[in-house]
Amino acid sequence: MSHIANIELHSPPLTKSAVCETHGDYESRCYLGKIWTACPACADDQSKKERTEAEAKEQAARVESWRRKIGEAGIPERFRDRRISTYAATLPGQQRALDFAKAYAAQFGEIRKTGRSALFIGLPGTGKTHLAVGIGLEVMEHHGAAVLFTTVMRAVRRVKDTWGRGSRESESEAIAALVFPDLLILDEVGVQFGSDTEKLLLFDILNERYEKRRPTILMSNLPIDEVVTYLGARVFDRLREGGGEFISFTWESYRKTGTHGAEGI
Repeated sequence: MSHIANIELHSPPLTKSAVCETHGDYESRCYLGKIWTACPACADDQSKKERTEAEAKEQAARVESWRRKIGEAGIPERFRDRRISTYAATLPGQQRALDFAKAYAAQFGEIRKTGRSALFIGLPGTGKTHLAVGIGLEVMEHHGAAVLFTTVMRAVRRVKDTWGRGSRESESEAIAALVFPDLLILDEVGVQFGSDTEKLLLFDILNERYEKRRPTILMSNLPIDEVVTYLGARVFDRLREGGGEFISFTWESYRKTGTHGAEGI
């Protein structure tokens, strides 16, 4: 105790010039005994690094927890090998769709901030699911994003199931699970009955994602005017905002032709 009591306090602190190998000259201070402060810029850099690492670790934990809960991003087993790199484009339209998918996946860091969405329209078997799933797998792998693949019918059914007695999930929790993903891929737009209730639920999901700037990729086998009618003008306008695009898959079905052009689906 006597040794500690004899340590000299400096008020005001002592100062001297010092040199940091990284940041150059700085003023070092001594408040207690012979203990001098290190480079303040280095200390600030270390603090920022620790905050960034802590935030990244927290986000990774949240995403991993969510992935364990919903499985492999909801992507059906049949589609889990659908990569952007395995999409064979032999027609100009296919190349445009492929270029869009590559750019969307590569730019997802910015898209995550703006919520820019997309709508894939075309007949079955023209490659819509292949590219949408390919984008999802890319952003999961390279951007650490949480991705959910589902059909509109399953999404609506999940919310409706909460209305039954004994449901383990509330309606708000079901909607929140669909709003949480960094990227939501919604297939089979327009296959549903198109009731007012369905449209309202779909609006609630997509509107909340819009407000939180979370991008959505929708896919439909219907013509664009029928998609707009089904979704409603408000939802369609939100999808277009911020540079949202619709990509038209106008070529023949791979399943019908048997060609390798669009890798099926």
